Amino acid sequence: MSKSVNLAIIGSGVVGSAFLRQLSQLKDTIKYNVIYLAVNSRQAIIAQDYTPIDVAQYKSLDTEPILTLDKLTTFLKLSPKPVILVDNTSNAQLAEYYPKFVEAGISIATPNKKAFSSDISVWNDIFAKEAAPGGGLVYHEATVGAGLPIIGPLKENVKCGDNIYKIEGIFSGSLSFIFNKFSTTVASDVKFSDVVAEAKQLGYTEPDPRDDLSGMDVARKVTIVGRIAGLPIESPTSFPVNSLIPKDLESVATGAEFMEKLPLYDAEMQKLKDEAFAEGKVLRFVGSVDLKTKKASVGIEKYSFDHPFASLKGSDNVISITSERYPNPIVIQGAGAGDEQTAGGVLADTLKAAHRLAV
Repeated sequence: MSKSVNLAIIGSGVVGSAFLRQLSQLKDTIKYNVIYLAVNSRQAIIAQDYTPIDVAQYKSLDTEPILTLDKLTTFLKLSPKPVILVDNTSNAQLAEYYPKFVEAGISIATPNKKAFSSDISVWNDIFAKEAAPGGGLVYHEATVGAGLPIIGPLKENVKCGDNIYKIEGIFSGSLSFIFNKFSTTVASDVKFSDVVAEAKQLGYTEPDPRDDLSGMDVARKVTIVGRIAGLPIESPTSFPVNSLIPKDLESVATGAEFMEKLPLYDAEMQKLKDEAFAEGKVLRFVGSVDLKTKKASVGIEKYSFDHPFASLKGSDNVISITSERYPNPIVIQGAGAGDEQTAGGVLADTLKAAHRLAV
């Protein structure tokens, strides 16, 4: 008889839909039974008798009001099989509840950065509960770099006694695209605002590009890798973050108004680009953690034309990890964003948890 686990899946938006599609195509010896599927913030399909939901037909199945987090915990604790909660949202309230799920023996697989990059007390609580007897497992590879193998290998290196010296990288697909187009090894007069507009049109940025240009998404990822590497970063606002939003545009009412006024500030970015080019360098938006100086930062940096970061194309991420065992750094590069890639990272985490839990 094949082993199985039960899944509670929250979120069926772009990442959630990709996850469900990939789950339906999964080839594995373990059976994955979905017993709870929150299709939006109000409605869910609930297998009250723990009989698996037919995920392929979920859009035509009857829904009922979602369970409160306390009731969901109770429902999942009574499951006859081990449970993995798959959170495909970026919901902060749900993320703050993770310690209670884990304490109840419910495992988690998620791309939700909020739980792992908010106040360090939440981080400490989650992993203390995981380490306690009966605690659920916690996997969050897709919180940094989507499906790229960053979190897992970094954790394994640290657990095996390697000393991490520095982590540096381009952690944002949208900002990677913007700077790869804006600042190149060939002289150009392309305007920063035009590149931001192109990135927005192609769907690389959020509907309001300020969500990307603020640098806070990169700061959250830096917080996560920094904590894993051994630097107890208090929060993503506890170190310098270079916002690309002009001060005068921080409080404009809408993203559309922001885009309309952004060309007024092109000269400042052009000056930075020209200065870098005169030095034989390009601009890149980088996050870094230096374990020797115990400092983290996010902002624009200059790199020589022959540096790997200078030759990056499209919206790829690239992460460099220098350590005692790897003085020539490990470099991980590839698509660090995208619905399919993120869902694939979450599904891989789900499999890892399932292979430890299934009965």
